[in-house]
Amino acid sequence: MGRRVVLKLSGEAFADPELGYGIDPETVKRVATEIAEVNAEGHEIAIVVGGGNIFRGISTAAAGMDRANADYMGMLATVINALALRDGIEKAGSECRVQTSLTIQEVAETFIRLRAIRHLEKGRVVVLAGGTGNPYFTTDTTAALRAAEIGAEAVLKATKVNGVYSADPVSDPDAELLEDLTYMEVLSRGLKVMDSTAITMCKDNDLPIRVFSIVEPGNIAAAVRGEAIGTIVH
Repeated sequence: MGRRVVLKLSGEAFADPELGYGIDPETVKRVATEIAEVNAEGHEIAIVVGGGNIFRGISTAAAGMDRANADYMGMLATVINALALRDGIEKAGSECRVQTSLTIQEVAETFIRLRAIRHLEKGRVVVLAGGTGNPYFTTDTTAALRAAEIGAEAVLKATKVNGVYSADPVSDPDAELLEDLTYMEVLSRGLKVMDSTAITMCKDNDLPIRVFSIVEPGNIAAAVRGEAIGTIVH
């Protein structure tokens, strides 16, 4: 019996590494292959996808736009990523379903908690798109919410860096990797793990968060298996 986890993939996980936007087939293929590999081992994987590689509600592209309208555009972007990921996962040999909090019945199933759980029990990967279906909520919060709803053991957040640092490791050479944190430390120190709503939801539902680098091949599989990589928030 494997673990049941929610994997949070930002839009960056789909983008061309050089350009930083769009959908790169090779990147999607690598991510999908790792997911299919651990799914075949019996792990139950639900994936919450972002849409920042296509459109982000709080981006410069959305400047001057009504925030709710911009957020809905971002939610639709996550559906495009979800369809690309499903294609990759099925090509890699795992059954996959896309569920979305927006009703787009020609494209994906509408999110129904018990149906999502049933898919997982049958060994299918479930990709969850459309955020929470509400503006003003991030896909990080969606990951925390869905993890609580489906009874996941952990939230796995894939990022560009290999964990949570005391400062931005790109601009500060003295930034140190923090391997073990409590929810309250993250909130009080303002560490950029997930937004405060997501952290609080994980804290209230006793959901550990594993933050790790998606750049390194093999890390998704390691995180799903429960290996101690990156940073654990608990």
